[in-house]
Amino acid sequence: MAVLIDEGTRLVVQGITGKEGAFHALRNRSYGTNVAAGVTPGKGGESVGGIPVFDTVAEAAEATGANTSLVFVPARFAGDAVLEAAALPLVVCVTEGIPVQDMARVVNYLGRNRSAVLVGPNCPGLISPGKANVGIIPGEICRPGPVGLISRSGTLTYQIVHELTQRGIGQSTCVGIGGDPVHGIGFVEALALFGDDPETEAIVVIGEIGGDDEERAARFISERITKPVIAYVAGFSAPPGKRMGHAGAIITGSSGTAQAKADAFEAAGVRVGRNPTEVAELMREALKG
Repeated sequence: MAVLIDEGTRLVVQGITGKEGAFHALRNRSYGTNVAAGVTPGKGGESVGGIPVFDTVAEAAEATGANTSLVFVPARFAGDAVLEAAALPLVVCVTEGIPVQDMARVVNYLGRNRSAVLVGPNCPGLISPGKANVGIIPGEICRPGPVGLISRSGTLTYQIVHELTQRGIGQSTCVGIGGDPVHGIGFVEALALFGDDPETEAIVVIGEIGGDDEERAARFISERITKPVIAYVAGFSAPPGKRMGHAGAIITGSSGTAQAKADAFEAAGVRVGRNPTEVAELMREALKG
């Protein structure tokens, strides 16, 4: 099995007539994803590579049965684009640079109305190898298998997936949750999904400095997850007070450090790799054990 996306995913790409939207919509389709429609206001009736374009998500969903949206809308409009897609079960927002105030409004609306599951923003999306790809994760480095992966970092997602695949370890679903301070699905929610998935035998968690998502994930693992979990935390050399890449990747005082997060994982019985290669080796041991 997989989580969130599979062969039944019918995708609408918001911003499909832009350069990035068109490129990745066609790549997702080439992978085997059912890209049913695109949306760009004012360009309804056009097409991109044979994919019909609609003016609104509602029109696209009604005409094609789309159940998932992929957002490639510029940052200043992306919050409204997510809200427009909120009637669908799943929204994946790749866009980076969305104002925190906009995302706070979006996440509050989704939570209050028990609306769509949001993945992102500022994320690579997700892939269920051999089934569907929604986002920008290179399908070439993935293979189907029993390991679920959750990551705040897009680049580290690619690196560790590649390391796993090189060792013959496939993935059930890889979920890039993004590194912004205000975001949709987090470690805890994704862990719960993988914990309930009968075909996911083990889980990789990729964290980084800043915030307390990893510490909360460690508590959840200790209380709820019985499957092997291997973790990696980026940023051991990061200086306090300096933002490192992601908007959420900043150490404040003594909180949010890589060491504190690694300690929390290890206290929960999670083995922590010190580099991507070691993560893959630890996972190979866990699967054998």
